[in-house]
Amino acid sequence: MNSKQAGHIIGSTARTLLAFVFIFSGFVKAVDPLGTTYKIEDYLTAFGSFFAVFIPMAEPLAWVLIAFEFLLGISLLFNIKTQITGWLALLLMCFMTPLTLYIALKNPVSDCGCFGDALVLSNWATFWKNIVLLALVVLLLLTKKHISQTFTGKAEAGIFVVFTVLLVAMMLWCRLRLPLIDFRPYKVGNNIIELMEIPEGADPDVYETTFVYEKDGVEQEFTLQNYPKNDSSWVFVRQNTKLLHKGYEPPIHDFAITNEDFEDITDDILYAEDTVVMVVMYDLEKTSRKQAAKLNRLYEDSQAAGRVFVAVTGSGTDEIETFAEETQALYPFCTADGTMLKTVIRANPGVVILSDGTVVEKYNLRGK
Repeated sequence: MNSKQAGHIIGSTARTLLAFVFIFSGFVKAVDPLGTTYKIEDYLTAFGSFFAVFIPMAEPLAWVLIAFEFLLGISLLFNIKTQITGWLALLLMCFMTPLTLYIALKNPVSDCGCFGDALVLSNWATFWKNIVLLALVVLLLLTKKHISQTFTGKAEAGIFVVFTVLLVAMMLWCRLRLPLIDFRPYKVGNNIIELMEIPEGADPDVYETTFVYEKDGVEQEFTLQNYPKNDSSWVFVRQNTKLLHKGYEPPIHDFAITNEDFEDITDDILYAEDTVVMVVMYDLEKTSRKQAAKLNRLYEDSQAAGRVFVAVTGSGTDEIETFAEETQALYPFCTADGTMLKTVIRANPGVVILSDGTVVEKYNLRGK
């Protein structure tokens, strides 16, 4: 095997691996464009007030990122303009690698979201994944002269246009309705009660608690075993708790709903004898007033059919009162954590039908 053949094999292998990673990453984001938007909003919020001003641009940024990744992968797979594509891949990885290193060190977000909800990696795993991808990009650039063009210029343009149209059409469909593939624990067929349970014998969280006391202007940290409980010369300052080991966390661990009297009604919803129609409006300021008539009609139809109707929002009292007044809402509102609601359904408003705690149907009210 001569150097040209070796270069061709190495370059083609690197190109193919990069192609599949970028296509997979772009696809799992494309089927859930709103989820990618939420992740970018998390990033911008976590990075401070300067970046927070760009939150209104989160959705267009999400679409650009998804399209860039997916079409970069398609270009690599079909060997379209390999030289330009290779440099674009290098540009992407030179941005993402230091970014994920910072995230791994500082943990501003729980996970990077590089593969959406389809495959959740730890922040450190994401960084090392990017190191491998960066190495593959470098190999591709070093061996690109040994990779010959596969298609003619017109064929390359045709392939690129076809996949661009398919991608945009799929993203629009998923945005206006619901994700084609639901990777979250609230997908149709899942039982919320079962997914909230902690198996017997599962590892619990392990914490270390220390106590800081002060004496003669000097602070000292003590453990539970040696803190000066009988020495009055020490003055308690604060208690520190650190997570040493993360135990088992059920797939659903934050599903909790309270009514307008701030009473927990989670069990009432999950164990209801009748079918539950849960309308999710995670942010009432962003909920279209055009859906008001549909919401009132859905409430009346649910009442007539003997179904339990629950409108749930992550908004505060003032926003609830304003929305109810503007839409002449016939139904009361319950409240829940906004992040949890965005995980339940990618719609605002979205409808989730529950039976004995099982998700039997989900739909975007705008698409009905």
